[in-house]
Amino acid sequence: REVIAVLELRIGVETEAAALAAQRRTDANLATMREALNAVASAVDAGRDAVAADFQFHLEIARATQNSHFAELMGTLGSMIIPRARLDATDALNDERRQYLRRVNGEHESIYDAIVAQDPDAARAAMRTHLANSRERRRRAQAEAS
Repeated sequence: REVIAVLELRIGVETEAAALAAQRRTDANLATMREALNAVASAVDAGRDAVAADFQFHLEIARATQNSHFAELMGTLGSMIIPRARLDATDALNDERRQYLRRVNGEHESIYDAIVAQDPDAARAAMRTHLANSRERRRRAQAEAS
């Protein structure tokens, strides 16, 4: 339940952060977001989870708002905002897990593309979709565990 509660908070905060990032991002912001996305893909391809790189991507979006409060909030929440950081303790990734993480990174790519295009509505929608998907995945996992 705590993971779902944090995702609800993130939907409120990060959808607006993505829209602001699309309006205010710099080339340097885009470069650091791209590095984080590449790090996620590399970790998945190597069979490792990518919690740190995933968090870095979300933190870079917060920084790209050019509003320090977004980055401070993300920094305070830390990598525990990534649901699998709280729930998953596996080191090696099986094929199903790797496919899941590739889908998640595909959602990240959609957010990034909207920010690159300076389209705040698309960035907001892509972030909402990503976080709502995460919330629903957690709800299903919780229901299956019950």
